[in-house]
Amino acid sequence: MKNGSLRKLLVKLHMVLGMATGLVVFVVAITGACWVFQEEIHDLQGDPWEIEAQNKPMITATQAKELAQVVYPEHVVHGTLYGQPDEPVEVIFYQADPEEFYRSVYLHPYDGRVLQTRDHLTGFFAFILDGHMYLWLPENIGSWIVRYSILVFLLIIFTGLLLWFPKNWKRVRQRLTFQWKPSTRWRRKNFDLHTVTGFYIYVLAFVLAFTGSVISFPWFHNLVYYGVGGSKDPLFVVPDNTSGEVVATGDDVLPIDRLIPQLRPQYPDAVDFEIHYPHSDAASIYVEVSNQAGVYYNSDYLFFDQKTLEEVETTSIYGPYGNADFADMVIRMNYDIHVGAIGGIWGKILAFLASLVIASLPVTGFLIWWGRRNKKKPTARTRKPIPNRAVPVDA
Repeated sequence: MKNGSLRKLLVKLHMVLGMATGLVVFVVAITGACWVFQEEIHDLQGDPWEIEAQNKPMITATQAKELAQVVYPEHVVHGTLYGQPDEPVEVIFYQADPEEFYRSVYLHPYDGRVLQTRDHLTGFFAFILDGHMYLWLPENIGSWIVRYSILVFLLIIFTGLLLWFPKNWKRVRQRLTFQWKPSTRWRRKNFDLHTVTGFYIYVLAFVLAFTGSVISFPWFHNLVYYGVGGSKDPLFVVPDNTSGEVVATGDDVLPIDRLIPQLRPQYPDAVDFEIHYPHSDAASIYVEVSNQAGVYYNSDYLFFDQKTLEEVETTSIYGPYGNADFADMVIRMNYDIHVGAIGGIWGKILAFLASLVIASLPVTGFLIWWGRRNKKKPTARTRKPIPNRAVPVDA
């Protein structure tokens, strides 16, 4: 196939795929930009409570569960989060069936009073996340459209890069900068906005789409993990207990209630501890120790026999952070890379700006198509009549 024919094929493929997924990419990118700073915006709003740290034990995990269960007696407690001594204890309820339920009950850490409840499925950012993941459609429809559109977007990015290279290399500079003059037409400006910004955002657009695909597709998630040399289970696995006997301690405190006081001295710099109650008599207790605010990749996922509190090893990549190898880190960092949190506030700013530019690409791409389709045909020039310069013959 000649270069000219191949380029025409790439143009056609780029255009068709872009037109098919453009609206989805626009919505996902805009909502993604809004989601990036949701934690920072929530922190700016402040909390309605003031708690003074006290030199006495916090309410236990069992007490927290029982007190919160009074508020939502018919729903399942997912876990309880213990923060700093001057922060409330957050009991998290989550269940997917028969209807999704995701709420938190905030308790006073010392006397157990209910300070506030929060519905995570309502509000501005819940609306944004619903659009980002499902396009505000039913989940079984919207998630399918989003996932495959972003997978197609990876192909669009690749074809776009191939088309970026000009036929004449002397014009490369024109593809790198905006060389606009007062006489430059809007079609030229729009084309430059699509190609120049598209080139500079190429790597970030690929990273965002790639990490989004890892989140969306289990097969893609596994392919990436094993493709970079992974050997563990790439899914989250809660191992079973290793012992069937309860260790007597001489008091009435349950083993699970000794766990958080036991872990605090071991992790003095931890941001918080999220304890998850065993879902069966055979399952272990698991605790997520957050070592850095705003990111998840370097958290320690610890598992304990619910009767002896002996630490239980897991076959999963989600274990103690110190045990993670390169392949484990690729997956564990995926979400933090996707939202830009891996680079701190500057990483989030970069992800925000990249998302806005990505949202502009379907718009400028559509205008390129529309401009070419509705290009005015040049009017044919009419020749002026040539005057008859013949000299009359004298009679």
